[in-house]
Amino acid sequence: MIFSKATFLRSYSGVGQIKEATVPEFAFIGRSNVGKSSLINALTSKKDMAKTSSKPGKTQLINFFTIEDRVHLVDLPGYGYAKVSKKLREEFEGLITEYLLGSEGLFIVFVLIDAAIPPQRIDLEFIAWCGEHRVPIGIVFTKTDKKKPKQTEAHMTAFETEIGQFFEELPVIFETSATTKRGIETLEQWIVEQMEELGR
Repeated sequence: MIFSKATFLRSYSGVGQIKEATVPEFAFIGRSNVGKSSLINALTSKKDMAKTSSKPGKTQLINFFTIEDRVHLVDLPGYGYAKVSKKLREEFEGLITEYLLGSEGLFIVFVLIDAAIPPQRIDLEFIAWCGEHRVPIGIVFTKTDKKKPKQTEAHMTAFETEIGQFFEELPVIFETSATTKRGIETLEQWIVEQMEELGR
């Protein structure tokens, strides 16, 4: 599977618009400005596959990308962005909840965590919610190049300790940087391996 062959499929403003799942969906979500669009662009080796912006909260729809019609990458709206209106924030959160609990094709949702800062309560709360609702998740640390290695490592270790209270066994964890491409190939290979196990 060649990730650079990824193409934009469609944007959805409601889960009811999404057609019946035909291929596994690997979704990406995180706090606004965590580097979600940059990660998707790094995975697909395309500078503008997912639209990046200096203003958090850019993604307001569920965006689907397809790789050789074998896998769908799903770009979900960021959560916890306080500077949009309360009504709009509630719409985002409703859309996210509806997708995560209702998608027939969801294989896993990668929760992106900024490794350049200490653990954030909103991320921990979201992961706890996923655990309570049995939503399959993986953790993807982003921006691992932004701080000194020891500081970054301390942030990641602290976060893993925090989420350890929610799970008997920690979710799969990746350490990435969209800038240096650290961990991108590892994440791609993991997706490929899951597809092989599914016989696809």
